[in-house]
Amino acid sequence: MDGDPAVEPEIDGFSRILPLPYRVALIIVLGIWAWGLNLHYLSLIKIDVPSLIRYPSRTSPRHLPHHLSCYRIASFLSIPLVLSLLLFWTLTHGSPKDIAAWEILPNLYLLVLVVGFIVPLPFVSRNGRSRTLATLKRISIGGIAEAQDGKFGDILLADALTSYAKVLGDLFVSLCMFFSSSHSSTGPPNRNCGGAFWVPFIIAIPSMIRLRQCITEYYRVQNANKRTGSISATTGWGGVHLANALKYSTAFPVIILSALQRSPDPSVFGVSEATLFRMWLAAVFVNSGYSFYWDVARDWDLTLFSSTRERDNTEYPWGLRRHRWFHVKEFYYAAIVVDALLRCTWSLKLSVHLDHFNDLEGGIFTMEVLEVLRRWIWIFFRVETEWVRNHRGPALDDILLGDVGVGNKYDDSD
Repeated sequence: MDGDPAVEPEIDGFSRILPLPYRVALIIVLGIWAWGLNLHYLSLIKIDVPSLIRYPSRTSPRHLPHHLSCYRIASFLSIPLVLSLLLFWTLTHGSPKDIAAWEILPNLYLLVLVVGFIVPLPFVSRNGRSRTLATLKRISIGGIAEAQDGKFGDILLADALTSYAKVLGDLFVSLCMFFSSSHSSTGPPNRNCGGAFWVPFIIAIPSMIRLRQCITEYYRVQNANKRTGSISATTGWGGVHLANALKYSTAFPVIILSALQRSPDPSVFGVSEATLFRMWLAAVFVNSGYSFYWDVARDWDLTLFSSTRERDNTEYPWGLRRHRWFHVKEFYYAAIVVDALLRCTWSLKLSVHLDHFNDLEGGIFTMEVLEVLRRWIWIFFRVETEWVRNHRGPALDDILLGDVGVGNKYDDSD
């Protein structure tokens, strides 16, 4: 739909090259490529990701490995995206008027993206597609499967959605602008489209999903303990799930305070603009710090934040753990550093008021891409940790992976 001619000339240089709908599409496709790389590398080091997430196994040797199927889907989505971009650039030449006139092109690709995911494709496993859609449907309301039915897969997918929180907000903005009579979806992003409430709410949905999953797990543990009449030695009383729920709840103050700062007159809420900013900064610090701690100490089982005695254990490198699958300890240290840096930028990214200025659009897109990178790295170590938990057995000392049919040893050396 046509945008307002008086507004379109103000479009920033980055949005002339990559309008908002294309940016959303690029990050979604990038995430699919990243997941394929996760599956590929982990399969090379003999970590069976499909078995961990209870994904349908290949019924015939003729079927492609899971990572190749993922690459094929990503390729199918990438080719029309590249062609659409090239055609858009050819037709518009950076002209604001032409960019607004041809907004149908990126939105048509978004339609292809949705249809390609929902409609069965000949090269996509029917069982795999059904399983993926069923998982999305379950977690979309905060549901979570039992462990034997693929709980770990639900957690991975729901956590990935938290990394796409702002992308989901941008998708809503793009569609809202497309169906608006006063804005073009390829023009300057109007993140107040649809009102001041909707974008912050959509950004908060992934954290709401994970929060509900954590509460569900807590009640499962409580009910199991009631049935047995004692506290389980493996799951405890469920406090870890409450602590995890608290972690996801720390995202809400960042989003709410950011939305308040974006209001025309923040002081109308009885708090000065400077105080509101300091409150928001404190919320960002809590969210970043808590999330980083959880990534390292809980999701990756590393001892960086453990007691001095455990952290300095001479049986394994400082701050790591005894049983490790990746052979180079520097991988773990690099992941810790990258996660710390990108956790901070991602908390800032949740702040909708920072994208109020058009000249920051390139920076916003960069932060979204960096969050996909952070999640990609996180998945490697989260899956590796889950594999170690499931295959080290009851004995924690000197277990050979060959004993469980993997054909390798835990890396206990420096």
